[in-house]
Amino acid sequence: MDKLKIVLGSKSPRRQSLVKELGFEVEIRMKEVEEVYPETLALIDVPEFLAKLKAEPLKLALKDNEVLLTSDTVVIHNGKLLGKPKDREDSIQMLKRLSNSSHTVVTGVSLISIKNSHSFSSHTEVYFSEISDEDIVAYVDQYTPFDKAGSYGIQEWLGYIGVKKIEGCYYNVMGLPLHDTYKALKANFI
Repeated sequence: MDKLKIVLGSKSPRRQSLVKELGFEVEIRMKEVEEVYPETLALIDVPEFLAKLKAEPLKLALKDNEVLLTSDTVVIHNGKLLGKPKDREDSIQMLKRLSNSSHTVVTGVSLISIKNSHSFSSHTEVYFSEISDEDIVAYVDQYTPFDKAGSYGIQEWLGYIGVKKIEGCYYNVMGLPLHDTYKALKANFI
């Protein structure tokens, strides 16, 4: 993609790898923000709100050929938002709740250039089979999924053995809906 550079405001190695696969030049720039949102905000709108919030401290330094990409992913299960687990026990409890049920993965994406901005959310429904306590503990101890919403990576062992079906974008569950992101970049910035 001619001359367009993606400025990725994320320390996630998964997002970095996914953005590079889109074929753009990528530069990582980070500024930590406190990820707080209004309590009145609908759960489905939280990731897009947080993606925009993460963009705020980075957008003023953009150059002509750059598009800032920030995102946030959450898991919504039984009307509750599951973010990243606090610790090992929280991770195990989260996965026990997700076992033998479905949940919605929502990723909010914010794209900003000097001249334009566009944000959106993508939703994927994930169906887990029943996962034994033994398999959950083994996964948490081996993969330490403490940096992942819902406490799992679909591209890791638990995803291989636990996910029986998805409806929507696989890459959204990994943390960045590639199809929707590429479509938004082409429509708004190229």
